[in-house]
Amino acid sequence: MSIIVYRLFRKKRTYFSIAALLFFLYAYDFMEMRISSETFRQILSENPFGYEAKFDFYEFDGRKVRYLEIGNDSLPLIVFIHGAPSSSSFWKGFLRDSSLLAHAKLMAVDRPGYGYSGYGEPEVSVKKQAELIAGIIKEKRGRHPAVILHGSSYGGTVAARIAMDFPKLVDGLLLQSASVAPGEEKTYDFSYITEYSPLRWLLPGSIHVANQEKLSHQVQLDSMVNFWGRIRAAAIVLHGDADGLIYPQNALYAKERLVNASYLEVQMLSGGKHDLLWTQRGLLEASLEKLLQLTAGKIQYSDGLQ
Repeated sequence: MSIIVYRLFRKKRTYFSIAALLFFLYAYDFMEMRISSETFRQILSENPFGYEAKFDFYEFDGRKVRYLEIGNDSLPLIVFIHGAPSSSSFWKGFLRDSSLLAHAKLMAVDRPGYGYSGYGEPEVSVKKQAELIAGIIKEKRGRHPAVILHGSSYGGTVAARIAMDFPKLVDGLLLQSASVAPGEEKTYDFSYITEYSPLRWLLPGSIHVANQEKLSHQVQLDSMVNFWGRIRAAAIVLHGDADGLIYPQNALYAKERLVNASYLEVQMLSGGKHDLLWTQRGLLEASLEKLLQLTAGKIQYSDGLQ
């Protein structure tokens, strides 16, 4: 009898754990992944210049991407590209930053499948994601003296692909904790279990999209191997040497491949993990400001490897 009770208890505990996990995933998804344009506009209105964020959609090849802009059209443009699972809402702090707004117009996108860009519908092709975001930049490029991309995690993959496929569009590139080296990252069993079982249909849309992307990372990164020499932009690569999700080898790979970057600086942050977006915000903002200076010609281009 005690064995039967134990097995029933263990089974109930397993079901409870799954239910609890799904609850927290949905709660997290609801709170962080989809901020409506009106609510987001109100959040971003709390900036020292009184700028109002403008939201719009770009459509290409059957996909729509939501993006927002805030700031002065005559200044350089910084484009923020998020990781997974995430959305443009993760850039709230940067988009209200007084120093960045004083020197640049800011843009953030919901990558395909996230936020309000066809939520829950994956687009695993990095090339297609790059085409979509590049299409937005092309429409704005003539207004701005320079364009800088800040790609975080898998957003760094997309940012690098944009700089490869559209080198004339991109003047500066900040790759932060970026996934760029094929096979140099951790894939949790959770991704395999949920994508190849009935649990897939219980997942929030953003988690499903992130899983689909994760399981295609190596194929997508392999497809980029021969194109790194196309990147001409000034580039800064920041990575934590204790990153257990996107391994530090990614930064070393970028250092080897960015042979034609007009400026290259690689920083490996001691003890840094995959949370630089929160723990190293000051450094990220300083790096963006450095790229603004570089692209404006205020700092002489040189090899800035560290």
